[in-house]
Amino acid sequence: MSVPRARLLQLVKVRQKSQQKKQPLGSTSQLTGRTQARCELFSTTFNPEGIRTGNKILRQRLKGPSLVAYYPRKNVGIRELQKEFAPLGLEVDDEVDEDRLEHLAALRARDKGAPKKKRTAPAATDKKKK
Repeated sequence: MSVPRARLLQLVKVRQKSQQKKQPLGSTSQLTGRTQARCELFSTTFNPEGIRTGNKILRQRLKGPSLVAYYPRKNVGIRELQKEFAPLGLEVDDEVDEDRLEHLAALRARDKGAPKKKRTAPAATDKKKK
C-alpha cells in the first residue's frame, strides 16, 4: 500500500508551514524582563551582561574570626608593663633582662662578646678576581 506522491508533497508543505509559524521564546526585552523577575524571586543578582562582580568571593565565610581563634592570645610581658608605668614615674624590675645584661657585660670584659658593628662602608677596590 503506497501513498500517492501528491499526498506526500501536501504533508511536507503543511509541516514546513507549521515550523514557520512557531513563535520564538520572545524578544530580548521580554527575556530580560523574565530574567529580572526570576532574579528578584530567587534573590540572585541580575547581571545580563555577565560582568564579573565578585559575588562568589563575597558570599564565602569570613576567615578572620577563625584565624584569630587559631593563634593564642598575646600575654602581657614585663616590657609592656614598663611602658605603661613609665609616665607615672613607677619602675618595674625585669630580673631576667638585668641578668642577661650582666652576663653580656662580663663576656665583653673578657673579650668574648659579640664584635662591634662597623661604622664605615668597606672601601671599594678595583681588583678583579682571576
